[in-house]
Amino acid sequence: MEKLKGTRIEWVTESCALLSQISDEFRQTRPFEGLTIGTGIHLEPKTVALIMTLRAGGANVVASGNLSSTQPDSVEFLRSRGVIVHAEQTTDSARHTALLKKVLDQQPQLLLDNGGDLFSLYLESPYPGLLGGTEETTSGRMLLEPLREKLDMPILVINDSPIKQFGENRHAVGQSMFETYMRLTNRSTNGKRVTVFGYGPCGKGVANCFRNAFSVVTVCETDPVLRLEAHLDGFLTPSREEALASADVIVTETGAIGVVTERDLLLLKDGAILLNGGHFPTEIDFKGITRSSEVIARCDFENGALTSLKLNSRKSLTIATAGHMANLAGPRPLGNSIESMDFGFALQAKCLERVASGSATRQDCVVPVPRDIDKWVAGSYLASRTE
Repeated sequence: MEKLKGTRIEWVTESCALLSQISDEFRQTRPFEGLTIGTGIHLEPKTVALIMTLRAGGANVVASGNLSSTQPDSVEFLRSRGVIVHAEQTTDSARHTALLKKVLDQQPQLLLDNGGDLFSLYLESPYPGLLGGTEETTSGRMLLEPLREKLDMPILVINDSPIKQFGENRHAVGQSMFETYMRLTNRSTNGKRVTVFGYGPCGKGVANCFRNAFSVVTVCETDPVLRLEAHLDGFLTPSREEALASADVIVTETGAIGVVTERDLLLLKDGAILLNGGHFPTEIDFKGITRSSEVIARCDFENGALTSLKLNSRKSLTIATAGHMANLAGPRPLGNSIESMDFGFALQAKCLERVASGSATRQDCVVPVPRDIDKWVAGSYLASRTE
């Protein structure tokens, strides 16, 4: 038997059945012939599979990443395949913005955005020829919605697809945040009190995964309708103060700013562990907390993947990955499951094809994925699992 040495990128690519199918189709139809696609999305092996699918469709791709999640092996692989990459592993927001601007300097006709950064920067320095594109996240949709009149172009929001909501956010984010907690801390979940901030699809997934691992789960949600849903789903829904004070583990999944801040230090339980699963590193105010006069000592473990703080009150707490998206930061970041990203990125590829063809119009500015694309992706994924 011949024994070959493979790479993680090859393993991921071979596991993306939908993207493989779309690549075969795109090689025939060439929907992006003569177009440049600019991307600003986490650069890791699953994203490599998406970018190579766009390349199969004739696209020139100029790529950048997101804060703290760029993986050097993925950058090296893409550059070796002729993709222009302006990305590096950084937690510096100014440096990250400078790299995104390099993508826009190429004046791509389509943008694949993640957090609304590229479209927002485009509005600061517009150029001719931008047809539109896609936005991956709820955070980005919230940023871009007030800018609809200025943007005036088709932008399809992947995270508003029901497939993305239940397939990636509820199931895969829940799994990956749970896996990240176990991998980074090596602590048990049995009998732990876990507080989840936010009961959208991501929060639902996290809450369920920790409950299934024998934790006592509390949900903290400002929307009374979602709070009622959490209550009816069997989760504790006390006041914010009680939820913080009782928690051994706190996970933020809101898309908001300042969910846990310096003001909460005296509330937190001794030994509490904090993880952020939101796109931006603003839900846990890492800088404000670590600079607080209440903090008397700091120790960083695992190259900063875990930051433990000692307080005046003699209590301690630990923050994972400096408040960045924990499942795509720290040592050996894996992110969401391959299967969930396969159908999520299939939505991306098909939506970009829709915009490139001119079938999406200005009226489709910051709107959900078209229903027929959802149905195609769902049917194709199910067919690949039953053949």
